[in-house]
Amino acid sequence: MRSARRHARLAPSSSMGHGPVALLTHAACVLVAVVVAAVAADEAGENGSSPAAVGGDIDGRCDLFQGRWAVDDSYPLYDASRCPFVPDVFDCRRNGRPDAAYLKLRWFPASCLLPRFDGVELLRRWRGKTVLFVGDSLSMNQWVSLACMLHAAVPGAAAARVSFTSGEPVSSVRFLDYDVSVVLYYSRFLVDVVQQPGLGRVLMLDSMRDASAWLGADVLIFNTWHWWTYRGASQVWDYVQDGNNTHRDMDRLAAFSKGLSTWARWVDANIDASRTKVFYQGISPSHYTSSSSSKDEEDGEAPASVAADGGCYHQTRPLQEATSTADGGGAGLLPEQVVVRGVLGSIATTAVSLLDITSLSQLRIDAHPSVYGGPGRDGMDCTHWCIAGLPDAWNQIMYAMLLTHRT
Repeated sequence: MRSARRHARLAPSSSMGHGPVALLTHAACVLVAVVVAAVAADEAGENGSSPAAVGGDIDGRCDLFQGRWAVDDSYPLYDASRCPFVPDVFDCRRNGRPDAAYLKLRWFPASCLLPRFDGVELLRRWRGKTVLFVGDSLSMNQWVSLACMLHAAVPGAAAARVSFTSGEPVSSVRFLDYDVSVVLYYSRFLVDVVQQPGLGRVLMLDSMRDASAWLGADVLIFNTWHWWTYRGASQVWDYVQDGNNTHRDMDRLAAFSKGLSTWARWVDANIDASRTKVFYQGISPSHYTSSSSSKDEEDGEAPASVAADGGCYHQTRPLQEATSTADGGGAGLLPEQVVVRGVLGSIATTAVSLLDITSLSQLRIDAHPSVYGGPGRDGMDCTHWCIAGLPDAWNQIMYAMLLTHRT
């Protein structure tokens, strides 16, 4: 129970209403991002070598998710200590992390250049819109990162005109001068967990009662995976219901596939692609051992068998600089990645763009909070990510995809 309570600190802490979400327009984009805007030559990185020329085309030759990490002395894009939205558990420097090299690494795709993030331009494009993240604490990681990137970009007076509400399940940052809301809806599974007499908490693989609260957003970014693997005190359900059958347990990957398929059918039936841009945040890897990627770990803490000097502890450099060329072809995919790709491929009418962050994130064993998760957290967090840090790259890639499709 102790570790389950620790994870609860990563969820919004006080309740509030869902609130309506504004409606606006844009078409969906293809699964792999295409051509991105040009950037200045001095953005090639400290080592002086530049990635391939700017470009790509609708055939997908510009793969934003395969590439390399390199030092950029202009990084990070913001100072977490000046961002009012960062939970203690993500602010590694404030929690005593002594090294800072992890903040200086910038992502360079192999076949094109990412545009420099322009928060003011993005707020102008999003004027009057709502951007909604739906998922667990890894969605929170990306939501906080984007909110901080935008907050740091706006002029001083405009930065002061920002409202912030923290609640459960909804937290929101609103940029008043632009009428832009960046919202988090905390949901571990996307499908429901309901209390049933005689059974207790039941994970319903074919039920999405909360989903009506997500309608009307202009950009939707979904995520679920890590909670599907938890057992023991960290498991937040007692039974799982699959159609008319109720089980004490079932194969977790199969349950994940069924639950995600329920979400996919909901997207197809309820989201108008001409009005709402939909992303799925891909599988975010953990690093509880130097070779681990996804395990049955408790969220944000090392299993008891992991030594204090194992996993991401004391890691200050990536595992390697660049992704393997084999990764882009589908070789070596995690089973949960295969499920995600299959389910997204089954969506018939509403295009969903995959933020395929796994390979580039697998390299960043240095980017986790580790033991710097803040007061009261005596475990080792090799699941979440420091802010500022790796999730900024996820948002830069999403920014490039949005620019490509003029959202």
